[in-house]
Parts: sequence; C-alpha cells; structure tokens
Amino acid sequence: MRVLIAEDEVELAKGLKFLLEKNKFSVDIVHDGEDALDHFHCTDYDVVVLDIMMPKVNGMEALRRIRKEKSGVPILMLTAKAEVEDRVAGLEAGADDYLPKPFASREFIARVKALSRRNAGYEDLVVSFGDVALDCNKYELTCKEKTVGLNNKEFQLTELFMKHPHFVFSASHLMDKIWGRDSEADINVVWTYIGFVRRKFRQIGSNVEIRTVRGAGYSLEEARC
Repeated sequence: MRVLIAEDEVELAKGLKFLLEKNKFSVDIVHDGEDALDHFHCTDYDVVVLDIMMPKVNGMEALRRIRKEKSGVPILMLTAKAEVEDRVAGLEAGADDYLPKPFASREFIARVKALSRRNAGYEDLVVSFGDVALDCNKYELTCKEKTVGLNNKEFQLTELFMKHPHFVFSASHLMDKIWGRDSEADINVVWTYIGFVRRKFRQIGSNVEIRTVRGAGYSLEEARC
C-alpha cells in the first residue's frame, strides 16, 4: 500500500512517514499542495493525507482538484482547525475522513489502515499464488506447513509481485513504487531485496520464484517442473 503525505511541518511529516513504514506502507512526503498534486499525477496512491494549511496550494484546494478529476482515492485531512464547520467543509469537498491536530499516533495509523481497506474493497488479506500464501495482516509467507516472516520492504515487494503475477516489473519501477521517487537509496537496493525475497521463498520450499527477465526486469512465476 502506498500513501502520500502532504504536510508542511517537516518533522511531523517525517514522524508520520516513520509510523506508516513501520506498519508496512510505502510513503512519499511533500510539504506543499503543489508538490502533492504533482506526486498524485505521477503515482497511484492507496491513501492521500492532506494538511489543510499548506503553502502554494492549500489542502482544501488540492482536495477539490483531485475530486474534480473524478479520482476516488481515499483522502484523510489533517488540520489544527477543529471547528465543526471546517470539518463539514472538508467532508463536503470530498474528504473521506478528518483528523484534527494534535492526534494520537495509534488513531492516525488506524484511520489510514481503514481507508486503505476501503480503497481495496475490503479484499481478502491473504493473497495466494502457486503453492504460497501471503498474509497481509501478519506479514508472513506460508507454503504447506512452513511459514516465514517478512520485514517492511520484503513484504511490500512480495505483495506487489503476488498481486500481479507474471507481470514484468523493471528495477526502476520497483524502486519508484517501493522506495519512492525521492528516496536517497541506490538502485542496488532493489537487487538486494529481490535476493532477500527469493531466499524467503526457498526457505519455505515454495515452487514460486522471482524470475529475472533479461533486459526487462523481474516477474513472479511458478518454477517449471
């Protein structure tokens, strides 16, 4: 799941990014509404978090522009304004939820998770392909009687591959999708984590593998007998 956070308080934005990444989300952060709209147009997000009081384009205007494009992406509004009329204005403009500052970390995470489930249509939290199942709630891979846990990036990579088996993802696409456009990580991190996930599949004895497609990228396939 990928989340865009638009928050002009830099330290708060970093803190929210840290919280979400601990909960297996991929996160991009921006600090004004103009950048939020630019990111929104370049990336498919599962949830967008908008602070109302932002420079260049405020959160309410960014919300209106997103909804004007007929996008149904779930949007959570953050604001220091807690008056009823402000909350009503945001909801009437197309926000899905509203969280006044200050707020508890657990409540923020719970609301983002609820919105991400809504966007996924309350889909089953277990994704299967071949002889392996991915529990998206426990972050575990299971094959027959063997189970192995996944860390944050391993889970995000595995989820992406298992939801799109046979699709060829380039290394740059994976870099953008999992680590984000503004990540300071090197492209080598993709190859490293592909290796980690391959090892997890082997560890549980699965016949599923991430195959290298020469000159194109990687795809999830069932091993040939």
